[in-house]
Amino acid sequence: MNVSAANVTVIEIPFTKVLLKNLIVVGLCVFINSINAGLIYTFSKHQIFNTNPRYILFVHLVINDLIQVTLSVALFVTSYLFYLPMTVCCFFILIAIFTTENTPLNLACMAVECYIAICMPLRHAQICTVKKTRLLILLIWATSLVSVLPDLFMTLATESQDYFKLRVFCVRELVFKNPRIIERRNITYIVYLVLVWCIIFFIYFRIMFTARTASKDAKKARNTIVLHGFQLLLCMATYAEHLVKNMVWQWFRDYYLDALFACYLLFQILPRFISSIIYGVRDKTFRKHLKGYFLCKISTQ
Repeated sequence: MNVSAANVTVIEIPFTKVLLKNLIVVGLCVFINSINAGLIYTFSKHQIFNTNPRYILFVHLVINDLIQVTLSVALFVTSYLFYLPMTVCCFFILIAIFTTENTPLNLACMAVECYIAICMPLRHAQICTVKKTRLLILLIWATSLVSVLPDLFMTLATESQDYFKLRVFCVRELVFKNPRIIERRNITYIVYLVLVWCIIFFIYFRIMFTARTASKDAKKARNTIVLHGFQLLLCMATYAEHLVKNMVWQWFRDYYLDALFACYLLFQILPRFISSIIYGVRDKTFRKHLKGYFLCKISTQ
């Protein structure tokens, strides 16, 4: 891989290693997106799902993950082939950032819905309606827009027109490189981290207290919150990406690119697979309809 553009050091990687990494990434992308496509199809075909706020939030998370994984893998593969025009790269990076920042917000909303269902069951139907859920999804996107668009506006204001005519190795650090952008991004991510984790911890302990004397559903909800927390931990690790890269450089300098590849799989790909496991496999209703979808696909081949 040659990454000499935009003051990036040239690093030559053996072709077999490049091929192996790309095969792994593309294979995981196809596998995860096949499951996600099945979840989306199942959701769209059954009324029991698209009238339930919990499943609406979940399918929004799945669609978000599908976009993020597809775009992330596409940028990963093209980075070994050619540089992208700055304007095209900027567009893809913005969408990737939107979908990345949507995930923890969506997980927090799903945790809140779970808390209301277990701890406030008599008010659940009144509070968690389909209309309010759709408005909540719009609010998630609006929050991400408010968080990300200043990066674009600041870049437009500080860079010359020639800057947007460049062809670049498409990573966020090379597109939005203004120090003020990095500082503002770090502050935003700290706020996200503190806010979302406070919500997760509060809800977990409230549900844990309820589960001691309540139904089996409460105990299952507690386990679901644990999985949300683990998924959130992996997703939030991307908020400390710059710090992680510095640590990798200090500790694994001789295997820097391989360590970065492992981090990419762990923080970008794995969390999107967990979403499918939480509802696609653990949820009995979804599992029953999803099994029918895959059996139908196999029988038609």
